[in-house]
Amino acid sequence: MFICENLGVNDAGHLSFAGQDTAALAARYGTPLYLMDEARIRRNCRVYRDAMRACFGESAMTLYASKANSFRQIYRIMQEEGMGVDVVSRGEIHTAARAGYDLSRAFYHGNAKSDADIAYAMDCGVGCFVVDNEDELHAVEAEAARRGTAQRILLRVTPGIDPHTYEAVNTGMVDSKFGRAIATGEAEALVRLALSLRHVRLLGFHCHVGSQVFAEDVFERAVDVMLRFIAQMRDTLGYTASVLDLGGGYGVRYTDADPTLDIAEKLRDVARVFHAVCAELSLSEPAVALEPGRSIVADAGLTLYTAQSVKRIRGYKNYVAVDGGMTDNPRFALYKSRYTVLPAGDMNAPRNMRCDLAGCCCESGDILQQDVALPDTLRRGDLVAVCTTGAYNYAMASNYNRVPRPCVVMLRDGDSYVAVRRETVDDLTGLDA
Repeated sequence: MFICENLGVNDAGHLSFAGQDTAALAARYGTPLYLMDEARIRRNCRVYRDAMRACFGESAMTLYASKANSFRQIYRIMQEEGMGVDVVSRGEIHTAARAGYDLSRAFYHGNAKSDADIAYAMDCGVGCFVVDNEDELHAVEAEAARRGTAQRILLRVTPGIDPHTYEAVNTGMVDSKFGRAIATGEAEALVRLALSLRHVRLLGFHCHVGSQVFAEDVFERAVDVMLRFIAQMRDTLGYTASVLDLGGGYGVRYTDADPTLDIAEKLRDVARVFHAVCAELSLSEPAVALEPGRSIVADAGLTLYTAQSVKRIRGYKNYVAVDGGMTDNPRFALYKSRYTVLPAGDMNAPRNMRCDLAGCCCESGDILQQDVALPDTLRRGDLVAVCTTGAYNYAMASNYNRVPRPCVVMLRDGDSYVAVRRETVDDLTGLDA
């Protein structure tokens, strides 16, 4: 009936999430409201962490891609669950540091790090930089030389693989803005440069083929290409990588049309190719890292809204407008992303009205979802839930139209607590001169 097992219907006919009544949570905290299921986050971490170790040994590293959802409590949970993290900005580094996260276990990504970014990351003790290009490599070398240290790095290379995902989140192709391509010879040139520098320590290579990946053999193909590149660098440059970071990207269920993935089984398939190719190439097996983000937090999230109007345009379409929108979830506006929408306050009512779920912004493109089924009886003041919003919703939220961002409430053991407070209108003017 539901796309995730942390959803249900209680005796009052209300949608339940993580075993708690969403109507009661909305009454307590207000809407729009981000809910996060802490037990689900921890469960997802353990699925990946245990499967990675079973498939690739104790040297395997599972890193949470914190761009999916970044606030202090997330980093505390990652530390408690034995997860590494990847970070992509000074803001994420600062948030992790403020949470007390051990940044020696952090990998710092990004294709346009400034000198100030690099210095700040080194000040905070970030363990490894994932270097994207020659300019960044020289900048990291210069900052490390100034400090008299040697910075550990991975080089980001693009394997030239099409993951059959959204074009906007496809990052593994030859002409991607990220990394240097193997096929053009530019990846090898970047390796040669890194090996010539005194103040960087090259651990290995990183690739990332895309996000929301379901295709059966995407990571298997990436492993094959990357291991052959590692062997090529061994044979031509005498350098053998000790780390292979495969990035992240396993998909999650947003609607019934999305398949259910067994992460442990998928990783076993990748591991079979990994071990076989290493044996074929007589290659010492590098430590394998993976960077799940969406599949750690997406189905641990749900957003609650209050309907503000129901508009019927006879002969055309219907709209249900809610008190949130593209400011708290821009993904439909950006990618036409699909979501499951539910009438949280009356789950037993027939869903006999087709409508677009519209946001509150003064923007015709502010649509949360098109052509969804909600009850014809739905009225102003009723609750509407959008499922699987734990990834790239709060993280991408904005103040467009000067709309304050919702609070983030974590659900744990039948109780709840505020992890990020609701913004106020005073917050919106806090930076104004």
